[in-house]
Amino acid sequence: MTITPSTARLAVLIDADNTSPKHVSALLEELASYGVATVKRAYGDWTTPQLGGWKGELNRHAIVPVQQFAYTTGKNATDSALIIDAMDLLYSGNLEAFALVSSDSDFTRLATRLRESGKTVYGLGLRKTPQSLVAACDTFIYLEVLGKVQDQDDDTAAADGADGAEPATPLPNLQSLLSRAVNATSDDDGWAHLSAIGSYLRSADSSFDPRLYGAAKLATLVESQGYLTTTGSGAGGGLLVGLKGQVKQAQPTASATTSAQKTAAKKTAAKKTAAKKTAGRKSAQPKG
Repeated sequence: MTITPSTARLAVLIDADNTSPKHVSALLEELASYGVATVKRAYGDWTTPQLGGWKGELNRHAIVPVQQFAYTTGKNATDSALIIDAMDLLYSGNLEAFALVSSDSDFTRLATRLRESGKTVYGLGLRKTPQSLVAACDTFIYLEVLGKVQDQDDDTAAADGADGAEPATPLPNLQSLLSRAVNATSDDDGWAHLSAIGSYLRSADSSFDPRLYGAAKLATLVESQGYLTTTGSGAGGGLLVGLKGQVKQAQPTASATTSAQKTAAKKTAAKKTAAKKTAGRKSAQPKG
């Protein structure tokens, strides 16, 4: 059976100590486009009041809670439990992809190890996630762009914790990013297919997401940039993108279109004339 991203068997492993339950519905909905969540587990010390808000989400989404007591005060044993389970799942051979839900850089080596074994790794975390973890995943999705989560400032503050996590990193300059993508994927005329641009952006930055810049889709994002010009349609990947002033031909001109129409009309008229002449000669022939 051919495995596509939408049918890939996916393990969703959530660091509950580092993730707010308010993001769960949105992140599972997002992951549904990447595969089927056959394993859903959340790790934490469920005896602590800090995780009390998770109970409803665990039941609603059939997420299995994995209990992990803190062996030493100030030390987080949850990370080790999640890593051990991930390796067990890796060697079971029943999964094609893993989704690691955490903003903790401690999972960087785990993500790298899973990818070394040929598994696709999706990371999901807050904008404060260290770049090391972001770069270790095939695709990294910031939780802030998923759905509409209330009290987001409170979520971010609560998730900062005592682990000294980095503040949110600034977004890359969009004009520089898109210009490089167009230049890297364009043909001799300066035009680049939207699909090729998307692939380049994902390869260059695993966390690139048009939603970070206020656009639902990449096509909408590029069409709103004044330094870019587009032609064609986004349906079926037919949209072409170029840098203004650098493409050899922006769009088919009106005169060119009119000329083509006139040529087609002349050919049609010539065919009709030839048909009439043929019919006339047949009727002029003597009968019998």
